[in-house]
Formats: sequence, C-alpha cells, structure tokens
Amino acid sequence: MHPGAGPRQAQVVVLFGATGDLAKRKLLPGLFHLATSGLIPGYRVIGVSLEDISVEEFRILVRSALDEFATRPFTEDEWQAFSAALDYVPTSAGAGALATAAGRAESALDGEVARLHYLSVPPKSALAAIEMLGDAGLVERACVVMEKPFGVDLDSAVKLNARLHETFDEEQIFRIDHFLGKEPALNILAFRFANGLFEPIWNRNFIHHIQIDVPETLGLVQRAAFYEGTGAYRDMVVTHLFQILAFIAMEAPTALTSAAISEEKNKVFRSMQPIEPTDVVRGQFIGYRDIDGVAPGSETETFVALRCHIDNWRWAGVPFYLRTGKCLAEGQRIVSIAFHEPPKSMFPAGSGLGVHGPDHLTFDLADSAKVSLSFYGKRPGPGMRLDKLSLQFAMHDTGMSGDVFEAYERLILDAMRHDHTLFTTADGIERLWEISEPLLTSPPPMRPYSPGSWGPNAIHQLVAPNSWRLPFERAWRAPNPHGA
Repeated sequence: MHPGAGPRQAQVVVLFGATGDLAKRKLLPGLFHLATSGLIPGYRVIGVSLEDISVEEFRILVRSALDEFATRPFTEDEWQAFSAALDYVPTSAGAGALATAAGRAESALDGEVARLHYLSVPPKSALAAIEMLGDAGLVERACVVMEKPFGVDLDSAVKLNARLHETFDEEQIFRIDHFLGKEPALNILAFRFANGLFEPIWNRNFIHHIQIDVPETLGLVQRAAFYEGTGAYRDMVVTHLFQILAFIAMEAPTALTSAAISEEKNKVFRSMQPIEPTDVVRGQFIGYRDIDGVAPGSETETFVALRCHIDNWRWAGVPFYLRTGKCLAEGQRIVSIAFHEPPKSMFPAGSGLGVHGPDHLTFDLADSAKVSLSFYGKRPGPGMRLDKLSLQFAMHDTGMSGDVFEAYERLILDAMRHDHTLFTTADGIERLWEISEPLLTSPPPMRPYSPGSWGPNAIHQLVAPNSWRLPFERAWRAPNPHGA
C-alpha cells in the first residue's frame, strides 16, 4: 500500500483543531494508518485545541475516534505505540507550551526531523494558529496544511495569502482539497496521458462538451451557520469542481512533478473566461430558511449549476457544465466527456441512433476508481436496431481496491513529502476568485427547488440542447467479487 515513497525524515505533526469533528473522523484515523503502515520513519503527534484537557484525556478521545471511524482493523500493540507518541497543548497555554512540546517530541526522534502543521480550524482561527506557530519558532523545516475556504472573494484571498506569507513561504503552504486526494483524480491523469487511444482525441475536435456533476443528498442541519456565509459556489465550485476541471483540461506537463503539474493547472485557470451571471443557475432547497442559524430571508444558494469556457486552442468552443448542491436526488461525483456524434448517419430512421445521446466517457470520482465508455452497438436479430452499450472498469475488479488510500491519508503523506501536485497555489486560487467576480458581484436570482429533486428546472435551459448526464439511464455494473 505505497502511493509513492514516504518522507525521508521523522515527522512531528502539530494538529490544530485536534478535538474537532474532522480530526476525529478523518485526520486522526488517517495519521494512525500512516503511522502503522511503515511509511513514516518516525513520528510524534501534538494535538492543539481550545479544550483544556490533559494528555491522557486526549489519548482517550483519540482511541474513541479510532474505534468509531478507523476503516481498518488494528492491534492493541499498534494502538499502544501510537498512544505513546501523542501529546496535547491547549491553545490557552500559549506558544511557549507548544514550543516546549515540540522540543520534547523532536528530542525523542532520531535523525533529521520535519514538521507538519495541520490547521483543521475555521478561517478566522487559521491566522491565529499561524501566529502561534511563528511565536513558537516552528517555521523552519515545516509545511502547513490548510483547509478551505481560501478566502471568499478576490480581496479576502489576496489578504489571506499576504498574511500567510508573512510567516511561511508559499512552498511551505499546502491548501488541501480532499476531492483531489481520491484515487480517481490521479487516475484521470493516467487515463489521459498514458493511453495512445485517448490522448489524441482529448480536444475540441472530438469532444462536444464536458460535465462535472457532484450532487449531494446531505442537508445542512449541522453546518448551516457556516454555510450561510458561504454558499454552494464558494464552498464547492471554487475549491473542488474547478480543481477537477483543471485535471480534465490541462496540457501534458513537461514531467510528472508537482511543479510541472501545478503550472499546467494554473494555465487552465488563466485561460478560463470570467463566470457570467447569465451562465449560472442558483437554487435554494425549500425548507433551508427554517434551519437554525439561517436568516429568514436568506439569499444563500444551496445549489449551483454553471457553464464555463476555457479560452485556449484545445478547448475553444467546448462548454464545461458544472453542478453541485445539497438535498438532491442522489449523491454522486461524476465527470462525463461527451463526444461529437458522426457527421452523417447511414442508419435508417427508427434504428435507435441518437436516442440515448452522444457517446460518453464517464469517470466516477468516488473513493475507488470506476470508468465507463458508452457506445452504440447492433442489437442481435434481423434488421439494424441499435442499443447503447458500455465498457466498464472498476477498481474492485482488479482485487487492488484494498490498496486505495483515503483522501486525507494521501494528502497528508504528500505534504510530508513536499509534493504539491494535488494542492492549490496562491496564484491559482486568486485567479479563480478573479474570474468569479462578475458572478459574486451580480448573482442571478435565487430559484427554489424541492429536496430530493435534481435542482431548479432552469438547469435544463442552461445545458440545452444537451442534457444532464445524471440521472444515468443505466446503473454501474455490480463489482466482481472474485477480482479480475
């Protein structure tokens, strides 16, 4: 289970927000798995949070989190080793206490020691954490992992980056997007650039349009207060969907290195045209305004669909359709590539050609990679009747699905290795806020939609004469229990 070499140095991890929900569900189980997998030569973990608890109480909290959320079985010996590597500092104890804990952790490790600071905290607390790390003298040999949002518009993003750069260099900052940590994101790169069948047709001459569709069934009961000041566009499109778009649209990098890949992603962002309000549908599910923490007349969108364009040689004239929202009919993470239809049909009327739309290449961006290529084929029997068929691949069928890393595990390991491939740069995020200015300045009207639907009806005009790929006309085939 090795997605690339681990770091050469032992690691001291300072986890801000160590008692929070994300830490319990993902970060602590992820760190535990990395620690027990042998990928890190040595480690210590220092939890930092507002709670004034002891180290022993923190260990109890971590054990409870592992019992509830760890995705793999573990032994008591593995837990005892991890438990012994845990420490805790309440934020009220100050930078001096953190410096002392870090010194204690580093002295317990052999050889050169690197530092990974994970800021699992709200944006307002992130700068305070950065200041605390600076005051504690923990800037050298360090990288900082930051959670979204990276600002809420261009002005706030520029100011946030400027404040960060007062303490840490850009090369030390890792803006995390858990969507890109999933195996299928990297599989898109492999699919595009490792296959002579698909690389030559990945352009406007063969591709008609592209959809990136991430509907969610989840509501907002627990996140409403945060979401009320954010909305679907800021929460999901800028930080997630545009990042996936970059992998789909980027040119081949000069090398499979983080610097080369980041440069090609940023070229995509620089080529994107501003998001015009007329190309966007905003929606709010009925009942959102009744949730605690939501303003009675809230204009915060819980749904957004948009059309965007990349103004370069490869993608001129190819629309990209993006959709995401809460309380929708299904929870999916789908990228669909729609190919041009043949210029002329020799098939008779009634043959079925065109009934199911163009051929599609579809990526499922769930935790394990799935890919489907749809095409027309002849139905057995007399005459020329066509049906839509598909070739499908699922990671389950290879017997290697157990080797898939959780998104946060991969990203933490990449940060330890100083690999920026799956992270966003300051230039990239500022450019995305820049092209978002027309939409944020003059948002289109809010349209209500029913929970359990696919969003407001206006989405069909947005994509016309095409149609949304979801809901699928056919289900993914069930995984093969016996492997390939």
